[in-house]
Amino acid sequence: MRRRPLVLDAVRPAHTPGRATNADAFIERIATGLMLLAVIATFTLSSSVLTTWKIHYLTAGGNFYEKLHPATYFTVLAFSLLLMRSRGPVGELNRILSESKLLLAYLLCWLFLLVQVIVLERPFTVIIDTFLLPILIAMVMWQLSPAQRRPLVWAIHFTILLNVVLGYYEYFSGHRLIPLTLGDVVVMGEWRSAALLGHPLTASGIVGAYVLALVLRPAICPPILLQLPLIAFCLASLMAFGGRTSLVTVLAVIGLLGGFEALRLMRGKRTQLPAAILAICVLFAAGAIVFAALDLGIFDKMLLRFSSDKGSTLARYATFSLLSHFDWNELILGPNPVRVNALQSQLGLNYGIENFWISSVVQFGLIHTILLTIGLVCFFVDVLRRSSPAAWAIMLLIVIIAASSVSFSSKNIQLAQFVILISVLLPRTQRRVAAPSQIRPHVTYRSVAA
Repeated sequence: MRRRPLVLDAVRPAHTPGRATNADAFIERIATGLMLLAVIATFTLSSSVLTTWKIHYLTAGGNFYEKLHPATYFTVLAFSLLLMRSRGPVGELNRILSESKLLLAYLLCWLFLLVQVIVLERPFTVIIDTFLLPILIAMVMWQLSPAQRRPLVWAIHFTILLNVVLGYYEYFSGHRLIPLTLGDVVVMGEWRSAALLGHPLTASGIVGAYVLALVLRPAICPPILLQLPLIAFCLASLMAFGGRTSLVTVLAVIGLLGGFEALRLMRGKRTQLPAAILAICVLFAAGAIVFAALDLGIFDKMLLRFSSDKGSTLARYATFSLLSHFDWNELILGPNPVRVNALQSQLGLNYGIENFWISSVVQFGLIHTILLTIGLVCFFVDVLRRSSPAAWAIMLLIVIIAASSVSFSSKNIQLAQFVILISVLLPRTQRRVAAPSQIRPHVTYRSVAA
């Protein structure tokens, strides 16, 4: 037998990047369009807007489909479409969850909560919009490429700036575009703006997170001549929205960031002369504008909230004393809702329990509150792992808001709004990989006939 000589096969890279099929690309384009609608709906269609449009989202009555937010429908459709790609639903779901194993713990805790709500015959749409929608949004956003997320970035900029402009209009004109409602009750005599975000505290939290994203990741808005006015414009709107917690948190983070930067400069960090001149001019201009606004009394209403909060502090004390009215048997799985409502009215908590964990204990019980907290921690860890370090500041704001307001303890989409801001504006930057020409070729041998 004659030996066959060995010749070199065609030189090819060790790993050939797989290309999505035309069907997969078409599905991803449709999913991107649905998520674009979800982002716009999330930041414009608040519960107050839906109530004004006669949609029974929080009010009594109406059909089942009215009890879910429009963003939930768009997100579920986008997620379902992504499962229809070439791998098949089982393969796609396995791949998504294998990349984010901590999400399984969150979903398991959420399922336990769903079983309890169904067994106790309570409305389960509360936990869908509040706790399931954020994880669905995250899983869809993580499947989109940077190019596919670019329209979503512009949608976030547009909708938030629209709310900021409307907030200024409501504050200076005294005319509210959308009536402020809490369920069936219309709140009167409230000077704080809400715009299309539904509630002043929700609006201030979202705008505060947007300001932190702009400050901590300048690449979101690269031109510094546009970035600085945009930050100042949005930061000043927190005075119109009237959220003290968000305002103090944002100012504290910016102050710490400025202090660390000044410390680096004193330790010899080099900086460009035009940048230093611009920073000094901006500081002097900001100081002059602040003093002029204080002298004109533009933000006197907001400043009065720090000296007279109209019983907000007393309501927080009443929140902590609420648990003392229940015994341990009631707190384990949650007390009777009728008794809870009666005690809230007696203690002056008609607008809600202003602490997420206490409200969760009252609604779902101590066991499910612990499980839900563990699930949220797992979810937040996965979100931070996939985000830039700037997301830590927004996560701090989320925790502070949860501990000081009704926040996620009621039926709303505020947590989903924060997840959109983090996953779209603050994704982790991909590491640079070697160019194809720099990849060492993989050579194989094959025999050919002589």
